[in-house]
Amino acid sequence: MAALRIDAHQHFWKVARGDYGWLTPELAPLYRDFGPEDLAPLLAARGIDGTILVQAAPTLAETEYLLELAERTPFVLGVVGWVDFEAPDAPDVLARFAEREKFVGVRPMIQDLADDAWMLRRELEPAFRAVSELDLTFDALVKPRHLAHLSRLVERHPDLRVVIDHAAKPAIAEGARHWRGFARWREDLARLSESPQVFVKLSGLPTEALRAAGNGTLLDWHVDDLAPFVDVLFERFLPERVLWGSDWPVVEAAGGYARWGDAARTLVDARVRDELLRARIFGASALDSYRIRSRAPRARGPLA
Repeated sequence: MAALRIDAHQHFWKVARGDYGWLTPELAPLYRDFGPEDLAPLLAARGIDGTILVQAAPTLAETEYLLELAERTPFVLGVVGWVDFEAPDAPDVLARFAEREKFVGVRPMIQDLADDAWMLRRELEPAFRAVSELDLTFDALVKPRHLAHLSRLVERHPDLRVVIDHAAKPAIAEGARHWRGFARWREDLARLSESPQVFVKLSGLPTEALRAAGNGTLLDWHVDDLAPFVDVLFERFLPERVLWGSDWPVVEAAGGYARWGDAARTLVDARVRDELLRARIFGASALDSYRIRSRAPRARGPLA
């Protein structure tokens, strides 16, 4: 039987909803509505069987919006939503969302918070315990400066299943040789990889690879720019705990869905000889990290 192909990280948004504080007219390629009808042809062209839909606004209203979309969109297998971890009723809110079949995880927008150690605040403990007890996944939207704190969180909550989004957004544009934080990023990921419940997404790398030019435009990326960073992921997490995601539609401002899909295949094929392990990266790892095997679809056919 053919292996399932899963895009483990994509978004939908509707500008008029008004809760996407980061989405401004200056982001011209992205400042419009993106919905299932826009993504479906891209999935079909690459033989993708299903997706994980991830929040893009820190509101309960957006989580409801995404769940409603998912419930009428067969290819969306799971939703990673948002909950206010600081609210006293956070465990109850998580429990209510967990009653919805496609609610699989939660993602605070940690990268946007002023306190880098926010996740370690004691008042958040009930919410983190609820995520574990409800068998949900915690998506860590973090940057390299947060990884040491994330390690402490994982030590504090050994049953918490964690997916690190976008490899923690390393400074790919600076280059592995020139980015001063490369060694620390690698060491922090190595520490996190020692916990078997921690996964990492092979996603978002093209966006981090774009470089600013002197005239205010962005310089393009090449597969070779990404290679040293992908090497670190495979060294530390092995293929079994790496899952591919498009980060669509954000990726449309960094080369597009097909280009990133092709680059990811090139990077994986050059590093992973076992076809079953390759298939895990593009499918089974997502099913495992989000516990969605019970409603997985049938595979479409050969991977494009």
